[in-house]
Amino acid sequence: MNPPTQPGHIINCPLPPGSGSDAFRAAVQQHWLPALEAFAPQLLLISAGFDAHGADDMSHLRFTTADYAWVTEVACGIADRHAQGRIVSTLEGGYDLGSLAASAAAHIEKLVFA
Repeated sequence: MNPPTQPGHIINCPLPPGSGSDAFRAAVQQHWLPALEAFAPQLLLISAGFDAHGADDMSHLRFTTADYAWVTEVACGIADRHAQGRIVSTLEGGYDLGSLAASAAAHIEKLVFA
């Protein structure tokens, strides 16, 4: 399945309710990464939302804290290759405080030490 491409290089990868790590990581690897590599950004802007965590019922997805750490590490690799490591990340969501704290901490740790 090829996700629809919107003007402005938006890559939408809708996942059905209940999707977890495997579906998320596959979408990143199959759709986001090729588009990012082709675009070769000079800066990565991350809207860091953690409401797809399995403990947060907002999105009905089953992502894990490890998924957020992994995707941050992947983003750092893109930034290192194309943007001299430049990343700006802003917190935008997450409503289960325990999973939000753990996921945000994992995200920040990867940003600092990746």
